Amino acid sequence: MGEWWQRDIMEPGKLPLLLALGAFVLTFVITRVVTRLIRAGRGPFGNVETGGVHIHHVVPGIVLTVVGGFGAVAGGRHGFGSAAAAVVFGVGAGLVLDEFALILHLDDVYWTEAGRKSVEVVVVTAALVGLMLAGFAPFGVDDLSPDERQDRAGVAATVAGNFLFSLLALAKGKGRLAIFGLVVPVVALVGAVRLARPGSPWARRFYGRRPRARAKSRLRAYRHDRRWSGPSRAVQDWIGGRPEPGPDRR
Repeated sequence: MGEWWQRDIMEPGKLPLLLALGAFVLTFVITRVVTRLIRAGRGPFGNVETGGVHIHHVVPGIVLTVVGGFGAVAGGRHGFGSAAAAVVFGVGAGLVLDEFALILHLDDVYWTEAGRKSVEVVVVTAALVGLMLAGFAPFGVDDLSPDERQDRAGVAATVAGNFLFSLLALAKGKGRLAIFGLVVPVVALVGAVRLARPGSPWARRFYGRRPRARAKSRLRAYRHDRRWSGPSRAVQDWIGGRPEPGPDRR
């Protein structure tokens, strides 16, 4: 354990990243617990208001993210300052992304169906940072040998190719595969070669005069959503709380 910690965390300067990830996840969990208690009318917690204005936790989150971000840039990857800045940044990022749906819709949709987007973004962000912490580098550069990394043309070709796969996956309506494909290239390749989802830019451009491909795309999307939407919603409800229909707010 000690050898792994020194070799994989301390020497590469990944301690700030680990601390930021831990603070990010812990902040999100605590925030969701508190907001669910407020929603249920339990405990000593309550909404923060001043002058009749509800102060969302995204506000202090932005402040902490800015402070922690600049502190991390100034502090490097080693030392107490960089570690402290990483924790502050992680806390701020957790508060901000917990209300990602509010920023996206410019409306308090925290406990509505649209508010699920915040949980999705937090889970995806934590997973991506975890992959980077485990040693995966964006665009698949970690797959190159030391000699290949010294060849700028090889690195540029690898980055461009993997980025292209991610763009194709995104154009086919496979956003999650595109995002994860930036870190794990084979994931983007899977999204790039499979059928596009109906309504995606790729489907509108290339399936317009291909009724068979359009029908196959709709059928595959229907089967996929029927299989995975239920478990996905159950996990989101367990993590973030069940949304309420209508315009109900916190």
